[in-house]
Amino acid sequence: MPLDKVYPSAHDALRDVTDGMTLLCGGFGLCGIPEELVLALRDLGPKQLTFVSNNAGTSNHGLVHLLKSGQVRKMVSSYVGENKVFEELMLAGKLEVELTPQGTLSERVRAGGAGIPAFFTPTGVGTIVAEGKEVREFNGREYVMERAITGDFALVHAWKGDRLGNLVYRKTSRNFSPMMATAGRITVAEVEHLVEPGELDPDCIHTPGIFVQRVVQCRALTKHIERRTTRPRPS
Repeated sequence: MPLDKVYPSAHDALRDVTDGMTLLCGGFGLCGIPEELVLALRDLGPKQLTFVSNNAGTSNHGLVHLLKSGQVRKMVSSYVGENKVFEELMLAGKLEVELTPQGTLSERVRAGGAGIPAFFTPTGVGTIVAEGKEVREFNGREYVMERAITGDFALVHAWKGDRLGNLVYRKTSRNFSPMMATAGRITVAEVEHLVEPGELDPDCIHTPGIFVQRVVQCRALTKHIERRTTRPRPS
């Protein structure tokens, strides 16, 4: 019989997250964020967490729930943006923040999932990004060494997933999630549509089930809009 990776709930899938762990979180803004998993973590209450995520959602949705509850010690991110809570905690010195260029962050996670310990990039040379890091010259150009990122858990949101953990992301929600899913010791995926093995076209699978240990079906899916912009209705 194939291995069924489906858990009854997000709470059941995350009960062994403990204080001080490092978690990788997919999503960009509010697109493709694993919000049900984030809310379950808030309820379960682990503290002193380090989160690796492009940003922390907005002031009302996403990882901000864990910032408000004081469960996050450090954020490794590339963007503060729309999140006033993130900004205020960082400026007040209440949250350790490692700001990383977006492409570098993505590649650090990809490298971690691929078993590559470090790499060289020209991004950040001559800036505070390079402080304390090795810089080498290749073909007359300077490059800074960046270390790979891995985590105890990776949390991702997928459009479809089967019981074996194969995942398909939808459109722009396929952002950081494919990399994050490879770099977690335990990857937990919340899926909008849970299907049986064999129902997904193998050529359309973005994350193979070998990288996913736990699957949860979304119960109360709500897709929020980060910034709604409209024009006045014609009179």
